[in-house]
Amino acid sequence: MPKMIISVDGVVIGQVALAKDRTTLGRRAYNDIVIDNLAVSGEHAVLHMSGGEVEIEDLNSTNGTYVNALAIQKQALKDNDVIEVGGCRIHFRARSNLAMGPGSVRTASGEFSASMPLSSAPTESGALVELGIPVLRVLSGANEGQDVPLQKVVTTIGKPGVAVAVVTRRRQGYVAASVVGGVTLNGVLLGTDAVSLQELDVLELGDKSGDKTRMQFVRV
Repeated sequence: MPKMIISVDGVVIGQVALAKDRTTLGRRAYNDIVIDNLAVSGEHAVLHMSGGEVEIEDLNSTNGTYVNALAIQKQALKDNDVIEVGGCRIHFRARSNLAMGPGSVRTASGEFSASMPLSSAPTESGALVELGIPVLRVLSGANEGQDVPLQKVVTTIGKPGVAVAVVTRRRQGYVAASVVGGVTLNGVLLGTDAVSLQELDVLELGDKSGDKTRMQFVRV
């Protein structure tokens, strides 16, 4: 029986055996696999199983579903594939030999249940970092105190026609580049060439009124 091993920041928090033809995953409580994380959509993805083969389908989620670091819409899963949804990494195992572990739920028949809430994570500001999700934390400006999760391959920030930057997720880390002028990184003007982001780096974007938005890159 195929199984999913779910981890956050390298720590395994649950295992789920796929015993149904259709297993839903998302933030809402009615999903088969519930991940209580603001970066996860209410109905994020669905796993289809037929004849032992498993296929994952993204349900037009806000932040996307990734398999082996690539954004997908629908894809058949192979043994040892790694799925990324919000702050969770889900390792797919084509055949299950499950042992009890943290967050696991066993049914009366001895199999693991596919209904496993992962709801211990807080939902207030800062929770995204605690879950290991890289964010841009707004230090000043209209949205001061908010976190912008960097779950998409490319995240665009700023005001069109004034100051716009893009943060791109690559296999080796995150990089930033300016699209429209007026963007600095740690006080140095950012150009169109991508520059690697390091923990606590600060991006600053100006606007026509002279106000500036400062955002800090935080990664755990």
